[in-house]
Amino acid sequence: MEEYLDIVTKEGKPIGKSAPKSEIHQKGYYHHTAHVWFYTKNSEVLLSQRSAKKEICPLMWDVSVAGHIDAGETAKQAAVRETKEEIDLKISEKDLLQIGVFECFQSYKNGIKDNEFHNTFIAELKIPISNLSPQVEEVEALKLVPLEDFEWLIEHIGIDNHFVPANKAYYQFVLEQLRKSVK
Repeated sequence: MEEYLDIVTKEGKPIGKSAPKSEIHQKGYYHHTAHVWFYTKNSEVLLSQRSAKKEICPLMWDVSVAGHIDAGETAKQAAVRETKEEIDLKISEKDLLQIGVFECFQSYKNGIKDNEFHNTFIAELKIPISNLSPQVEEVEALKLVPLEDFEWLIEHIGIDNHFVPANKAYYQFVLEQLRKSVK
C-alpha cells in the first residue's frame, strides 16, 4: 500500500490535504521528511548507503536514517518509525534533538520533483554498528566515519558518491551541530 503524505505550502505549512507519495513526487507538491544523524561518543557519524533499488540517488552515502513523514504523523514520530524500519534500532522521541528544518527542492532526470523540508535531528548511537540490521529495500550498507573524515567528505562533496552536492551548506550545518554534541 502506498504511503500518503501531507501536502504543505512552499513555506512548509500544512494545507489540510494529503496525497499518495507517487503523486506528490509527480506533481512536485511540497512535503516533509525526517532525517536522523547518529553520532557516537567516539566522535563518529553513522552514514547509510542508499539501496541500489532507490529511484533517487541509488548507492549514495548520506544521512544515517531518512524518510517521509506520513500523513498525520509528527516529525519525531516519523524519525522514530524510520529508525526502526531502516536500521532496526528502537529509539524514543526523547533521544532526538531537533537541529532545524531545511528546504531541499530538486528535480531529477527520471521525472521526480522532490520538494522536501528535512526535519533534521541528531541522536547518540549507543550500540555497536554490528547490532544494526539495514532494511534491504532502503539501505545497502552502513559505516561509521570520524568527524574529521565527515568534514573532508563534505569539503570534497560528491567524491566516491558521498552526499548531494547541491546540499553542501546543509551538511556543513549538521557537522557543526554534531561537533557541539560530541564534546
